[in-house]
Amino acid sequence: MKEDLSSHAYWKETLKLLRNVLFLWFLVSFGAGILFAPVLNNFHLGGYPLGFWFAHQGSMYFFVAQIFYYAWRMNKLDIKFDVHED
Repeated sequence: MKEDLSSHAYWKETLKLLRNVLFLWFLVSFGAGILFAPVLNNFHLGGYPLGFWFAHQGSMYFFVAQIFYYAWRMNKLDIKFDVHED
């Protein structure tokens, strides 16, 4: 029975992390590139409007960083619930 509670808690935290990562992914890809682009275009980065930069370059940098963050966080969760690989 204890294993069921532990696995339930593990999946609950895993899904919470996944939900947060996907929400940030949506916010950066759709929000910064489309919804907030008119406001962000008032600022410039490297000579380009910030909304344009996020739509074409910035979101890719964010997504790569997000992959590393997700892997790091999942590794910590695996260790916490003792399901990690040695």
